[in-house]
Amino acid sequence: MGETLAVARRFRGPPDSGNGGYVAGLLAGRIDGPARVRLRMPPPLEIPLDVVPRHEGLALLAGEEVVATAIPATLELEVPAAPSAADVADAVRDAPPPPEHIFPGCFVCGPKRTPGDGLCIFPVPFTPPGTAVAPWTPDASLADDTGAVRPEFLWAALDCPGAFALQAWGRTRVLLGELTARIDARPRADAACVALGWSLGNEGRKHYAGTAVFADGALCGVARAVWIQV
Repeated sequence: MGETLAVARRFRGPPDSGNGGYVAGLLAGRIDGPARVRLRMPPPLEIPLDVVPRHEGLALLAGEEVVATAIPATLELEVPAAPSAADVADAVRDAPPPPEHIFPGCFVCGPKRTPGDGLCIFPVPFTPPGTAVAPWTPDASLADDTGAVRPEFLWAALDCPGAFALQAWGRTRVLLGELTARIDARPRADAACVALGWSLGNEGRKHYAGTAVFADGALCGVARAVWIQV
């Protein structure tokens, strides 16, 4: 028999579906090493989802519908230098008022979420243009029994900063289509982390972004995302 999982409502992105990065991380965590996850439909909440072998990877199914697929991958991406704490603090201080958030309850970046409930990663514009940054202190509820942040939450943290880097939030609606990520190290809860996103251009309705998470200046994870304008 295959494995079954469910996406709790806490981990939503849009009001009625799971945060794409979190769901991608749940599936990718069942693959050894870096993985590429493609989301085929909005991940449903609070229902059993089946994890089954599919070709060289895995598929996540809601009944007969494919929610997502995951395969082993390699990720070659030039990562900007880790921003300093002072530069991040300056960016947050000088940030303009944010536009109205289209998914205010998003587990990662929703302004209606509070510490201990959401990740509370609230990216602001950074330099150069097309870059966004946010400080992040992982809550203890995100850690495993060793005190390290669980991989699916690092995948989640590597999700939304890319959309902010595209300057899409509040101006046009985009949804995560694909996320390829590599986890190099898992920070401990309460570590001083920084989430960074940067634009990698677009092709029509497809927008590309890189993201990274640093802890105390060291790279913890990196990802390349494909966002779909809807």
